[in-house]
Amino acid sequence: MKTKKRSQARSSSQRRLSFPEDEKVHPWLPLLLDAYAAVDEGVDVAIRSAARRGKKIACAKGCSACCRTHRTIPVYPLELVGLSWYVTEKMRGSERDIVKSRLRDYREYDPCPFLAHGACAVHPMRPVACRQFNVFNEPCREGEDPYYTRREDVLTPIKRYTDRAFFLMLPFYGIADEKERWKLIETGAVHQVVKLMQTCNWKSLAGKMEEFERRHAERPNR
Repeated sequence: MKTKKRSQARSSSQRRLSFPEDEKVHPWLPLLLDAYAAVDEGVDVAIRSAARRGKKIACAKGCSACCRTHRTIPVYPLELVGLSWYVTEKMRGSERDIVKSRLRDYREYDPCPFLAHGACAVHPMRPVACRQFNVFNEPCREGEDPYYTRREDVLTPIKRYTDRAFFLMLPFYGIADEKERWKLIETGAVHQVVKLMQTCNWKSLAGKMEEFERRHAERPNR
């Protein structure tokens, strides 16, 4: 049993996103990446379990149905910080231009502003809700939210992995004590800070991207 646990730990570590230099600069970034690794591991376990019951994952690269149709995608403050950092400092090329334009023109309850070329432009830093939303058997029909039309085909997240992810995020909010963190998770109080992706002020993020570009354009060549 101990060998199995060590193997699982190594596998999870290998899947974890890594931005070594940025993680030295931003103390919040390792918290978020560790949390996302926990979520991703839980999704992998749930998909394998569903596969043993004969279910086949329908989601694939190039499908953006949920990004265009869902109107209540939850996002947490730490996730917003991660998204802001990623699009401002890491995004390049045509994707950056497309996303900046979509952010600038965004109106409440429009489709996700991070779509570019029909795909998620922030896939590495997509929120927990997006990471966990997986559909089995048949791809979503145009305009369909299968959570309501065929709930049995939508992945049910494994609670212990989700709880672990929020446990890892909570120090960002100043909650360092482990018992206090678990209490906030067990009572659901951890979710009091949640926002909706569709109601965030994305126009301000477009301005932040432009300011970042101006600063770097003004730097003297060395």
